[in-house]
Amino acid sequence: MRSSAWFVAKCALIICTLRLIDAAKGQRQCSENDYYYEYTECDSTGSRWRVAIPQSPGACTGLPEPVRGTECTFSCKAGEFLEMLSQECTQCAAGSYSLGSGIRFDQWDAMPAGFSSLATSLENSPPGDEKLTCNSSSWVPQGNYLESNRDECTVSLIYAVHLKKPGSISFDYQYPDSNLLFEFFIQNDQCQEMDQSADTKWLKLTNHGDWENHTVSLKSGTNILYWRTGGVLMRSKGAKPVLLKNIQIEGVAYTSECFPCIPGTFSRVPGSTTCDPCPQNTYSGHGASSCTPCNTTTQYAAEGSALCKDKPPCSRKDYFQFHTACDHEGKTQIIYKWIEPQICLEGVTGAESLPPSGEREPCPPCNPGFYNNDTATCSPCPPGTYSDGMKPCTLCPAGTEPTLGYEYKWWNVLPPNMKTSCFNVGNSKCDNMNGWEVAGDHIQSGAGSSDNDYLILNIHIPGFKLPTSMSSHAGTEFGRITFEFETVCVADCELYFMMDVNRKSTTVVESWERTKTRITYTHVMTKNASVSYTWAFQRTNQPSDVRRFVNDVVRIYSISVSNAMDGVSSGCRACALSTQPTGSMCVPCPPGHYIDAHTSQCTECPQNTYLVPHATPGPDACKPCGPGSKSDKDHSLCYSDCHFTHAEGNVTLTYDFSLLGSVGSLLNGPSFTSKGTKYFHHFNISLCGGKDQLAVCTDNVTDLSINDAQREKGEGANAVKTFICQSTVIPATGRGFHTALASQSINLADTFLGATVDSTLDGIMAELYPQTSKKVPDVNFYYISLEATSSCELGRSTVVTLRCNPEKSTKGELSVPSRCPAGTCDGCTFDFLWESSGACPTCTERDYHQIEGACKGGKQDLLYVWTEPKLCMGGMALPEKKTLPCAGMEFWVRLGGAIGAFTAVLLVSLTCYFWKKNKRLAYKYSRLVMSANKECEMPGADSCAMMEGENEGDMEDEVVYTKPSLLGKLKAIASKGNGEKYEHVQLNSSQSKALVWS
Repeated sequence: MRSSAWFVAKCALIICTLRLIDAAKGQRQCSENDYYYEYTECDSTGSRWRVAIPQSPGACTGLPEPVRGTECTFSCKAGEFLEMLSQECTQCAAGSYSLGSGIRFDQWDAMPAGFSSLATSLENSPPGDEKLTCNSSSWVPQGNYLESNRDECTVSLIYAVHLKKPGSISFDYQYPDSNLLFEFFIQNDQCQEMDQSADTKWLKLTNHGDWENHTVSLKSGTNILYWRTGGVLMRSKGAKPVLLKNIQIEGVAYTSECFPCIPGTFSRVPGSTTCDPCPQNTYSGHGASSCTPCNTTTQYAAEGSALCKDKPPCSRKDYFQFHTACDHEGKTQIIYKWIEPQICLEGVTGAESLPPSGEREPCPPCNPGFYNNDTATCSPCPPGTYSDGMKPCTLCPAGTEPTLGYEYKWWNVLPPNMKTSCFNVGNSKCDNMNGWEVAGDHIQSGAGSSDNDYLILNIHIPGFKLPTSMSSHAGTEFGRITFEFETVCVADCELYFMMDVNRKSTTVVESWERTKTRITYTHVMTKNASVSYTWAFQRTNQPSDVRRFVNDVVRIYSISVSNAMDGVSSGCRACALSTQPTGSMCVPCPPGHYIDAHTSQCTECPQNTYLVPHATPGPDACKPCGPGSKSDKDHSLCYSDCHFTHAEGNVTLTYDFSLLGSVGSLLNGPSFTSKGTKYFHHFNISLCGGKDQLAVCTDNVTDLSINDAQREKGEGANAVKTFICQSTVIPATGRGFHTALASQSINLADTFLGATVDSTLDGIMAELYPQTSKKVPDVNFYYISLEATSSCELGRSTVVTLRCNPEKSTKGELSVPSRCPAGTCDGCTFDFLWESSGACPTCTERDYHQIEGACKGGKQDLLYVWTEPKLCMGGMALPEKKTLPCAGMEFWVRLGGAIGAFTAVLLVSLTCYFWKKNKRLAYKYSRLVMSANKECEMPGADSCAMMEGENEGDMEDEVVYTKPSLLGKLKAIASKGNGEKYEHVQLNSSQSKALVWS
């Protein structure tokens, strides 16, 4: 069926050709320049036809008839092409080359045919802003290479190729900056992405100036190739671009023509598979079979030049100085030399002469650990001995051991374990250039061939060896590198400090831009591994082929590496001695032990102290942990065990923060760049636990091949494992990538200072979250990171404020200050608020109260409820409801009844008493009235007196009242009804004389 379809197609092609011939009657006959040959698609039998295709349809007549072509599997060897007229392989002529079944792109003066650069408009934009586009972002040809965009836009370089058989693609690239994403992937003609492993899709970072080759297999058929870049978070001056060159594709069935050699290259013999660069001081044009010499008197040309350049007058930027090696007299001098190859003219108007050599001066002393034994060079001290560089090597005293390492502070010659080189952005190396030059008390960057060259200084350390007394300390500091430097620049220079662990991948540790005054930087090595430290200096990252900023320079004054395995000794360190009577050799101390200076024995640090690595031996090497913290069993660090106690007055609050979980996470934002890229800051916080419960942040941009298990353990090349870490996350949506990307992982807290309710600890202030509750104070966790950066020379500090909030869950909610949405206002001090019910203190008896129910059926319920608002968690539970008989109530009722009965009896008694008293007064009154009305013969005193016997019980009523007693007051109350205050009766004046008061 398919064969029939191909037959119909062939017939239709022939008929169309005949119609064109009929329509063109009367036109001129076509010549060989009016058409070209192509093959039809292969049919099911593996055959095809060669047809002539007019350059301009209808311009001529008489095209050759279609003829049967070669087999579809036919191909030519490298250095040959398929001559379509004879359909035979023919050698390429001199000045050209061929890959046989492949194609190569190595000239980038303009974008080659078939390539396109497509920028993707960002789908995310800041709220309220207009949508920003990336129309100006693209891949840019730079002559020898192709340069990517430098911003956060996603830009794809696309090329489609149809392969007749399985093949491959290879290309050279530079990818020095992790702020850019760089991926290479392949799609078929249905725009479906081909299966591809992570290590072939995501390209690894390269050293600054180094070119790496990347090769990927291709399937037969249509392959659409994508090189895609996209920024993560750009710095103010942008990222280092990705560079691309020498793209070669294998698997095409044939090439019908040879490729001419690009300018600056040549192929001398026919059948060449490649073109060679022209030697120095020669040049070539397009398709050259040989190179033409320059007039070296007035002209010059670098290797691979397309033309000769005139030599300018010599100036300061054309020579450099260096110190000669020490001679047998211990003398050295400064000598000036022209930079080779010399590309300037001497002795012409405006030319600067080479300065004369300096006077011979005494050589600087040897570096510590080296000695000069009356020779012209410094030699390392033998094992077990030490020297400060100015004295002979000396044996370490008993009870001490040599400290290994390197300390370079004199730069008469380049140390043997250091190398220097120069890398040009467009080429592999700078010709005859040394990247760095020794200058006595410092080493400085050299001239380079152009301003955007990378000037490389490298030192390799095969491993680290801890002092014997510390050799058993696990997980401590293995070594550190410290260097002092300065940069003086007028352009946008940048110094990179990088390291390559176990020769896997080079990562940038820190970088500094523009002029920096003399500063010291230290990096701590936390694993025992082979490492190469590299300094790379670039005067400008803009394309350049000249030297204009040669006076922009970096100077390194000193470099020291501690505990280097192959190092020398500049001093001795106290060590612990064996307890055996015959042993006097140094022995390792167990973890967390220091050396007692008096006994030379290992002594364990006190409880809740940690041992400072590389501290002076003695008790002072054990530093106390901060408040609310404890040390691990090895005394290597301090941490919180999730328990905290705060006492104020007679109240003690106990906290258990384990309810918050092992690690808390916060994804704040979103934030937007100037181009509209949406990103988030992701924080991981570990409050409690030691080394096994630290937080991990992983950079998956440059190491996507790491599996999830490794990433969780922090085993990636760019993983950060500490108390608090931060990474920048870019969502997959709107970027065209298949996964969310995390990058720029940094360490915010590797040392726990302590936990306290105070707002200040060790100079760090927690002032962004004012207290909201007086009853339950906030608890502040204080951390620092001692890693110095260019922006935080003293390291970073972090405060995590734990606040009791019963409305939140036990794991709670993390937040950052409203005026510092990135968690920091200055980039060095971070503040977090963790609100949670799990941050409330443990419940005690004071947090609940009792409620008594009504007595029903002789029983009463006792209930216990929390005091609202409930500001506690866990601890003591509420007591169960109790049911008791109402015995207590009957007792009070009986007591009340008894008191009432007593009161009633008392009132009745008083009533009777006063009633009786009133009756007596009435009797007396009546007697007086009767006596007053009786006629008496003589008004004697006794005539009206009381009758005999009447006053025996009434004498008490005749007492003169002076101060009323309680009984008197009661009597007065009883007599108020008669208007009498005292016990007497007022009589008429005529009768008063007859009364006698006794």
